[in-house]
Amino acid sequence: MKISVLAALLLAATALPAAAQSGPTPQEQMACRSDAGKFCAEHIGKPPQMNACLRDNKSKLSDACRKVVESHGG
Repeated sequence: MKISVLAALLLAATALPAAAQSGPTPQEQMACRSDAGKFCAEHIGKPPQMNACLRDNKSKLSDACRKVVESHGG
């Protein structure tokens, strides 16, 4: 279980669009860690697919993660 949480944290770091000039902050990564693991675990290690999955599930995301996705163009 801890490995999946860590993997979700790492994938959240790569899940934001390439258009963003900088990567997500540690706070942004933490905001989406749980949602990424819950809704998009099959896309771990696939940043474009993870980003699309988070956008597709935006209505289900926590408020904090939704704000992160929106702030990065999602």
